[in-house]
Amino acid sequence: MTQTASPWFARAAEIPSSWLYESFRIANEREREHPDLIKLHVGEPAFTPPDSVAKEFAAAALDGRARYIDVQGLMELRERLVDKLDTVNHVDTEPSRLFVTPGSCQGLSALMRCLADSGAEILLPEIHWPVHLQQALLAGFRPVFYKLDEHFAPDPESIRQVATPATRVLLLNTPSNPAGAVAGLPLQRALYEIADERGWQIISDEAYEDFAFSGPHLSIAALERDRPAPERIVNSVFTFSKGPAMTGYRLGYVALSRPETATAMRTVQESCIIAPSAPVQYAGLAALEASGALADNHDFVRGNRDAALSALVDEGLLPALPGGGWYAMADISSTGLTGEEFSAELMLHHDVVVVPGSGFSARPEFDPDGSMRRLKPGGVASGLVRIAFCVDREQLVTGVERLVGLVREKRDQ
Repeated sequence: MTQTASPWFARAAEIPSSWLYESFRIANEREREHPDLIKLHVGEPAFTPPDSVAKEFAAAALDGRARYIDVQGLMELRERLVDKLDTVNHVDTEPSRLFVTPGSCQGLSALMRCLADSGAEILLPEIHWPVHLQQALLAGFRPVFYKLDEHFAPDPESIRQVATPATRVLLLNTPSNPAGAVAGLPLQRALYEIADERGWQIISDEAYEDFAFSGPHLSIAALERDRPAPERIVNSVFTFSKGPAMTGYRLGYVALSRPETATAMRTVQESCIIAPSAPVQYAGLAALEASGALADNHDFVRGNRDAALSALVDEGLLPALPGGGWYAMADISSTGLTGEEFSAELMLHHDVVVVPGSGFSARPEFDPDGSMRRLKPGGVASGLVRIAFCVDREQLVTGVERLVGLVREKRDQ
């Protein structure tokens, strides 16, 4: 008897690798022949973790502190993170609802698997981090996309309009990747009220919490700190990759809304990772003690933004400087080129790498039987390119100058 592939594996096969990683691959190939290539495509910061992080990582391995630990993570680290969330983010949680994860990416993926249900929909921004879409699809969610305003922040009215009875989760990313939008308190309160009245859960991706430039970072879970845990709706996800620059260490954490969500998360984590690496968690403790590095790294990235990206605003390629994060989405549609065409020419003739915007606005299409067609790039960000501004300042300034020069060249043709 002939067997057909299960819908789960059929769906996974239709989801391509993120276009971010395709840009990474192309840039690496180009760099072999052009070592002076300016790379503005990936969020690898110019700064590095505090020395104490590597020292503690090595010490833990050498001292034998590298055995199995609890699925939720090292208790000492979880307790320290509970204190950090309380004092820095004004988020109330406890170790039983906190999970240490191998990067926020894995934490997000596990969280979506905990919240997904058959036929459930998740609301994503129309310009989104491609990995959020991958995670949602692999968890079994059907993604629905809400519009953004002129500064790339969520539009509450659009969220109300696109939601359906099948909606279960609202994803919020502030400061955002790829556009650097920051959701202020009035907007966060409006989004929380919509989700609460509709009975949704919120996933709050706060990877760039240490890089809010238009005001202090606000965690939406702070709005419900006085609410009983069984009634809460916000699940907050954080990472050590950005503020302390621990990109390759792979360390993050998730503060869950409700006890039952934590129970589900234990099952998901037991089934896929058992527990994160112990030495990395000890390194995380060292990073938490080196809080001065966060301020220095914040000032560096903000200085980069101010030094280089004003030229994009002056040229009409950005509506305003990004309110936070490590990235900006430049509108190059006035050149008559797509993001792919512009990025290719910028790399081949000017040795600067940026990421085409269409990978950040891909929308899956579904057949009447619910099966998904192959996911392709496209959509509202097709005339945009993403620029990483966490890199070396001199390289950033030169790269932006070349980008603006190419825009002017194409406009004059």
